[in-house]
Amino acid sequence: PDIINEEEEYEVEEIRGHRRKGRGIHFLVHWKGYGNEDDSWIPRSSLKNAEEALSEY
Repeated sequence: PDIINEEEEYEVEEIRGHRRKGRGIHFLVHWKGYGNEDDSWIPRSSLKNAEEALSEY
């Protein structure tokens, strides 16, 4: 992972799905350099630096 603002940040390779959770939306994220087993559901608010992947989705 990269270090941005003293925090680890992983690069999003692609968004593979979405679902509603409460009032928000979570996206199924595939991380660059990781296998499918590491895909994870991430809230939209945590994807601030993934605009390109979100727009491609």
